[in-house]
Amino acid sequence: MPKTSARLLSLLSLLQARRDWPGALLAERLDVSPRTVRRDVDRLRELGYPVVAMKGPDGGYRLDAGTELPPLLFDDEQAVALAVALQIATTTGAGIEEAAARALNTVRQVLPARLRHRVDTLRVTAVDRPAIRPEPQVDSDVLMAIGAAVHGREVLRFDYSPVSGPVRATVGTSEGCEGTPAAPPGSAAPPGSAAPPGAAAPPAPPRGTPPQTPRHSGPPPPRRVEPHHLVTWGRRWYLVAWDLDRDDWRTFRADRITPRTPTGPRFPPRELPGGSVAAFITARFRGIGATQGPDGVGGWPCRGEVILALPAAEVLRHTREGIVEELGPDRCRVVLGSWSWPGLAAAIGRFDADIEVIGPPELTSAFAHLATRYAAAGQPRAAPNP
Repeated sequence: MPKTSARLLSLLSLLQARRDWPGALLAERLDVSPRTVRRDVDRLRELGYPVVAMKGPDGGYRLDAGTELPPLLFDDEQAVALAVALQIATTTGAGIEEAAARALNTVRQVLPARLRHRVDTLRVTAVDRPAIRPEPQVDSDVLMAIGAAVHGREVLRFDYSPVSGPVRATVGTSEGCEGTPAAPPGSAAPPGSAAPPGAAAPPAPPRGTPPQTPRHSGPPPPRRVEPHHLVTWGRRWYLVAWDLDRDDWRTFRADRITPRTPTGPRFPPRELPGGSVAAFITARFRGIGATQGPDGVGGWPCRGEVILALPAAEVLRHTREGIVEELGPDRCRVVLGSWSWPGLAAAIGRFDADIEVIGPPELTSAFAHLATRYAAAGQPRAAPNP
């Protein structure tokens, strides 16, 4: 490669690596004079790269955003990472599968032979988990509108489709209020969600009580929120926002959002409960308001402690959360959390080992309850009468 062309690629790589570059530092890194740097910058501008000169005592350069997309420069690791990311883009739920496939083909065509071979040998088959119903797809324009409001810290107004009504690219769902999932059957339901199947129905109104009529008719008014984060969880997109009408934090499913324009006024950022969006989302999807405790399981509604007759190393291979403490070659202390006490007892029972319950009493009762249920299920059924 000619020396000038190689130097231009090196200069472009440096400009992409950080926002601002003093001219003297660029000259030092390229081992050329400041005058040569100025000439190389002019050459990059002729090729379509918007390099902006900065004024000041030292002067400098910045690679700015332009109106057209000039040729891009990636190092080997970036090129492979980009190819892998485009291959798994079909699992994002953002409706960009076709665009990702075209982008991958474009990237592959311009890769050097050595990198093209590496990408071709790393073929990834993205497989979604089986679902009872199709996962909802989010319009990329909706994601862009939400992301722009988050970035600009502007109040967002939108229509929010009801959970059981006509939802764009999805059907009815068992999820709870504001996109936070309801608890599994038989477990403690999150605040604001419907009671789990099998739960006692609310008492009927006294006879003679006139039927209650809704206060409002027609479509509900648009929601007004301060958008803070756009997140993904389980192949779905959610907006974490401060609801101005509810005066509280809420999570909204993006596939049910239809943004309205224009956006509202700018707002100052608020401190998210839990200290981070990851802690907030984890606690919210567990159906509670508390954040995860220092022991790693404090965020579950139900938390118990047992001793298992298994090596700690074997238990650790199948435990994603909680505490596993070695007590001997074939004994370990385990602290786990779950949605409900029967659910926690069932999760512990899957280890197929002798169990000693340390506490609390609710966990002991759950084991007794499951033992009775499993014993009944293990009895042979009587043959039906002919």
